[in-house]
Amino acid sequence: MRLQKYLAGCGAASRRKCEEFITAGRVTVNGAVVTELGTQVEEGDAVTLDGKPMLPEEKKYYILYHKPMGEVCTASDPQGRATVLDRFRDFPVRLFPVGRLDFDSEGLLLLTNDGEMMQRMLHPSREVDKTYLARVDGDVSLEAIRRLRAGILLDERMTAPADVRVIRRTGVETVALVTIHEGRNRQVRRMFDAVGHTVLLLRRVKFGPLEMGELKRGQWRELTEEELARLRAL
Repeated sequence: MRLQKYLAGCGAASRRKCEEFITAGRVTVNGAVVTELGTQVEEGDAVTLDGKPMLPEEKKYYILYHKPMGEVCTASDPQGRATVLDRFRDFPVRLFPVGRLDFDSEGLLLLTNDGEMMQRMLHPSREVDKTYLARVDGDVSLEAIRRLRAGILLDERMTAPADVRVIRRTGVETVALVTIHEGRNRQVRRMFDAVGHTVLLLRRVKFGPLEMGELKRGQWRELTEEELARLRAL
């Protein structure tokens, strides 16, 4: 088995992140530092990351969490802000968030110790849909909706076409469901900025086949077998 796949299976991180650990010289195999990504490991090999033994985790956990605003999607934050993992400090294994939600965004977040699943969900070739409920200022025009659907120029690259459906207009605000499959930094907010509207609230309500449903802010639950089957079918 390739070393990066082994590390991901131990719950160290996603496979891509494990590749960074290896090339940075943080991984040893049988006492020797290894930096080659093609390195193979076999049963019985002693693997460490930063001196900590890496052992395969037999039980995999899949957590659906309603992240509230005011939490960052990292293990620790240099600014001392709350993280999504603070609520899982006593969990029996180390969990990792699959993808990110901005500090000032909320909604569905998947956490797991299954590195292979993380890799599949996040790989650009999978084009996994993410749906957001966006409440924005002003009355978003049909022309603005057309531009969002066609793609917006961000960082000198066009975004992929988005599915945008207006579900309510009040005259001073617009509420829409926006589905994208890319993961650019603050993408939905920047897309609305580009057409002259500021996002007031952004909540992810769906990630691939997973839906948040009635889960309240700060609550979490394990995925059902049916949900897991849909994930594995991606």
